[in-house]
Amino acid sequence: MELLLDLHPDAYPLEGFRRRQLLEWVYGQGVGTFDAMTNLPADTRAQLAASYHLNPYREIETVRSADGSVKYLFTLHDGRQMEAVYMPYLDRRTICVSTMVGCPARCAFCATGAMGFGRNLTPGEIVGQILAVAGGEGLEPRELRNLVFMGMGEPLLNYANTMQAARILLHPLALGMSKRRVTLSTVGLPKGIRQLAAEDDLGIKLAISLHAPDDETRNTIIPTGHRNSVAEIMDAAREYQAATGRRVTFEYAMLRGVNDHLWQAEALAGLLRGLVSHVNLIPMNPWEGSGFESSSEEQIQAFYDALEARGIDVSVRRSRGKDAGAACGQLALKRPGAVAGTA
Repeated sequence: MELLLDLHPDAYPLEGFRRRQLLEWVYGQGVGTFDAMTNLPADTRAQLAASYHLNPYREIETVRSADGSVKYLFTLHDGRQMEAVYMPYLDRRTICVSTMVGCPARCAFCATGAMGFGRNLTPGEIVGQILAVAGGEGLEPRELRNLVFMGMGEPLLNYANTMQAARILLHPLALGMSKRRVTLSTVGLPKGIRQLAAEDDLGIKLAISLHAPDDETRNTIIPTGHRNSVAEIMDAAREYQAATGRRVTFEYAMLRGVNDHLWQAEALAGLLRGLVSHVNLIPMNPWEGSGFESSSEEQIQAFYDALEARGIDVSVRRSRGKDAGAACGQLALKRPGAVAGTA
């Protein structure tokens, strides 16, 4: 039986008005059964139920943070698990979704990387995270307007499925998201960045997890980093910008005594010269056994000041959901405290 959410909206069963009704039930109302689609004929619902299913997950657990963020832990039908994070703000609602079970990038400061790689998620298993979170929070799916592919996994190594998911997010009859509110985060894979630049119908935003301006440091904290030099990553970023006209964001986890020296701030500023960019400095979020500590507030500020003085657009991103194990770099299927319930 096929997962309906894996299909592009234009390939959904039924035609014309009935297809639009089906899509509205799935993506507008977020219903989980065909029986709930009351304006479809009974025989049509029976035919759909005989060929398709709507739920990618066997079980859904939640861990709620004091700051309002919620970690969703999904058990897939094959028993594997992955996570998404819901982050409500005063002016927006954001969801961070996974594209893989685990991650092959193995960033040394990231708890997900320590898990290793499980498997790729299908398009429906990616998109289904939005529907499940919306249902769990009492929202309609289209009320979640901001999405980041920044959960478990390297999106550009699950390229076809991630692009299919992105097209479902943006499709006006599906979730109808704005491409300016969808961000794909990558550890920095030049081939994939160039492929993304060539996706003329997408135009989603790009964030590169650089974390160091020099190969020696980067290869220490990203063991797979030796496959692509910093120079190669930057060349791809410039090609992406030339092709799309979009600003490129660079993520930079601040690790005490590793990548937070002022000479590294100067080197980073040099790399970004002439590129329309933004740097997110991210204090490292703790997890047991990481072997790293976050840079001090004083050092983060000094690094920030060094970049700003050299004309770099920079901010410090304060992660949410730390107490729920939901902050950036913490996703590892942990259940801090009590699980609040099932959704």
